[in-house]
Amino acid sequence: MSVTVMVVDDQSVVRAGFAAVIDAEEDLTVVGEAGDGAAAVRLAEQLRPDVVVMDVRMPELDGITATRILTSRPEPPRVLVLTTFDLDAYVFDALRAGASGFLLKDVRAAELLDGVRVVAAGESVLSPAATRRLIAHYAAGPDRGRPTAGALTRLTERERYVLTLVSCGLNNAEIADQLGITVGTVKSHINALLRKLGLRDRVQATILAYDLGLAHPRPPGDGD
Repeated sequence: MSVTVMVVDDQSVVRAGFAAVIDAEEDLTVVGEAGDGAAAVRLAEQLRPDVVVMDVRMPELDGITATRILTSRPEPPRVLVLTTFDLDAYVFDALRAGASGFLLKDVRAAELLDGVRVVAAGESVLSPAATRRLIAHYAAGPDRGRPTAGALTRLTERERYVLTLVSCGLNNAEIADQLGITVGTVKSHINALLRKLGLRDRVQATILAYDLGLAHPRPPGDGD
């Protein structure tokens, strides 16, 4: 069954380019395009896409506000935010608004397609380079009631390790392969650590891991 996608960007050439790349895939179908957040909210209500690829800075209604509106609705779409290094300050707010992740606008076609599929499957995707910049912004901001380092004592050793791998951007299959366990067991570990830490999803888990110094730029044990 094809994953339905809506592409939102105020630059028509960029929007058309992303839409063409996505729609060329057999398992992905672009069902609509919008040039601003207000149009995106209206169109998503009609089309009910599985995934919305969302720009941040747009007229009428910005991508962050549009994401917040979309994800607050019953059976919301998954939102994949596209950003540039110039828009780092917006990324944290976008994730707090309910986005499933973000990629940089100069992302390669294959990475964009993988990102759409990952969020459609219920997981989150974070660009490693942008994640580091996000954490710098996050750490410099005021405390938002996030868990402290003491919260990690609630986790088992395996759950802490899984948290580290999640924060490196690995998906469930990659974590399962690295640990030599099943994908189902990985999901169980992730659900357990999210519950124990009071977090909503993998995005929040990644932010926490970087903030507490638990995360690394690459999975622990990898060579240079």
